[in-house]
Amino acid sequence: MQAQPLIAVADVAASSRWYQAVLGCKSAHGGGEYEQLTFDGRMILQLHRWDAHHHAHIGDPECRPYGNGVLLWFWTDDFDDAVDRAADARAAVLEGPKENRNAQHREIWLRDLDGYVVVIAGPYGDVGM
Repeated sequence: MQAQPLIAVADVAASSRWYQAVLGCKSAHGGGEYEQLTFDGRMILQLHRWDAHHHAHIGDPECRPYGNGVLLWFWTDDFDDAVDRAADARAAVLEGPKENRNAQHREIWLRDLDGYVVVIAGPYGDVGM
């Protein structure tokens, strides 16, 4: 089994560009209503425009904050490169980069264009206890 999270966004193309810049992923679908983002050929995230296709369970775009209680968490082998990409994209940094001693890795916490919280974490064990 593999998770393939889908988030509702206001502007699929803009969100796709943001995630590609920050995560180093690629577009695998493209379009104004729906997008699939991949890394090393595997889908890691789906973007769906709020008002497209009238999905009953996608949520209410008027209800904020989006993703309350949900973190979009991504793991990377190259944490330093991810931090550089976030800085180059001028991503809104909520926390970090920082060491998480409990998980023995580094993290940076970001906010995407729609207000979702995105965490990029390095490999477990990349910092000592």
